[in-house]
Amino acid sequence: LHNSHNPQDVNELLSDAKTISYAECLAQMYFFLLFGNMDSYLLAAMAIDRYVAICNPFYYVTVMNHRCCMSLLVFSIAFSCLHSLLHVLLVNQLTFCASNVILPLFCDVNPVLKLACSSTSVNEVVAKTEGIVSVMAPFACIIISYLRILIAVFNIPSVAGKCKAFSTCSSHLTVVTLFYGSIGFVYFQPLSSYTAKDRIATIIYTVLTPM
Repeated sequence: LHNSHNPQDVNELLSDAKTISYAECLAQMYFFLLFGNMDSYLLAAMAIDRYVAICNPFYYVTVMNHRCCMSLLVFSIAFSCLHSLLHVLLVNQLTFCASNVILPLFCDVNPVLKLACSSTSVNEVVAKTEGIVSVMAPFACIIISYLRILIAVFNIPSVAGKCKAFSTCSSHLTVVTLFYGSIGFVYFQPLSSYTAKDRIATIIYTVLTPM
């Protein structure tokens, strides 16, 4: 995810020309959305993996076989490509009056929409419908998986067994909390309230969580 914008950020830091062309901005936006959405679906796939490992350990090898894992991967890539292409094509239909300054660190959808001279109502509707569905679907999958994991863990008689089960999920839960918490803070707010302060949350889910 962070590879979609970090090379450009480094180039700007090392050079005097801190600019990016329109085509480069759209390309950066496409790959940023692509990898961001893929991260979301892969986190959901990891939650499913942990659910099967804890709740159905005897069937783990049968359920989470090579075919199942490849299917989850292909779906994540295919849907993410379509998601990214939709938003980039919609942004490409907008009119930009002149050179502008992008407040965050890179070309994300919201800061670019704020620079448009034409109406962004269609973009905002799509972001609040398709965008929310594409984020909430894997998030709902994660929540359901962990609710069932929680029920299964509470049924484990020994304290040591419960701690061991929770320890296998702790790192994944930390990443999920940082990723979806920062995404919700940045995207699920009116476009008019999007400010430079949101760059902190943006850095969390683009740089910190992939690490």
